[in-house]
Amino acid sequence: MRVLIPGITGQLGRMVATRLLEEGHEVIGIDRRPWPTAPAGIEMHNVDLQKRAAEDVFRKARPQAVIHMATVTHLVEQTEERYRINLGGTRVVFDNSRACGVEHVIFVGRHTYYGAGPESPLYHTEEDPPMAVSTFPELADLVAADLYACTALWRAPELCTTVLRMCYTLGPTGHGTLASFLRGPHVPYVLGFDPLFQFMHEQDVVTAICLALEKRIRGVYNVSGPQPVPLSLIIRAAGRVAVPLPEFVLRNALGRFGLPKLPRAALTHIKYPVVVDGAAFRAATGFKHAIDEAQAIREYRDAHPVPASRS
Repeated sequence: MRVLIPGITGQLGRMVATRLLEEGHEVIGIDRRPWPTAPAGIEMHNVDLQKRAAEDVFRKARPQAVIHMATVTHLVEQTEERYRINLGGTRVVFDNSRACGVEHVIFVGRHTYYGAGPESPLYHTEEDPPMAVSTFPELADLVAADLYACTALWRAPELCTTVLRMCYTLGPTGHGTLASFLRGPHVPYVLGFDPLFQFMHEQDVVTAICLALEKRIRGVYNVSGPQPVPLSLIIRAAGRVAVPLPEFVLRNALGRFGLPKLPRAALTHIKYPVVVDGAAFRAATGFKHAIDEAQAIREYRDAHPVPASRS
């Protein structure tokens, strides 16, 4: 199958591309960033997704499937550029896919779409509305991109559209929001709160995306792996020092004293859990995670040890 991957140069995009190539697919990539070490057999196009050159790639390659991974978080881009990349890029992907006869489009989204708050359900199903727009404004562009992808289910019935809401990833590459939060030697959390965090090993994430392609599922699916784990336990298992702080202190200390740099609204996500029910995806694809939560944390810790302190 000819598979086009916008956002292929991201760490997860590289892993998906490599797996698909190993499975015998023809892989084409679009990304502004180069991938000098791309495996032989992957056709790379270093172009902006929203420029005419990207449209030409769609038209000439005529992919049968598109896996849209060209979205970014607040950790990578500022607000204006995020909206252009996330919402504008998603619209371009679906417009070009329809124009060029693509059969299947997979939008790789995030479970943080649902937002966190004191009244959130313990497990979110796919029917739950997004609260992230009000509780975490920096996620609004990702929520908008997710919602736009969902509209393709009725706007473009000729397309098989799959929207995946993936939980956090964790593993040796150190890719993703949770991995970035755990990077430093001291990791804070809000005194009196210890939310469950749901994550899966990056190789299991790749397996889930490839299964969505193979099974050609249509609709919106939460994707989760092992059981969720309390944040304080994750911090300690990763070899870091857990630092409980009163909320008003933590709010003013973010990005200082060696603590992670986060928007203040992100505090809701380290006070309250965002946990999804992945039963529908498992039933549709037969997905089973291969790596449990303990091994995922251990592999992250071994690949990213805390730097030794200077004596």
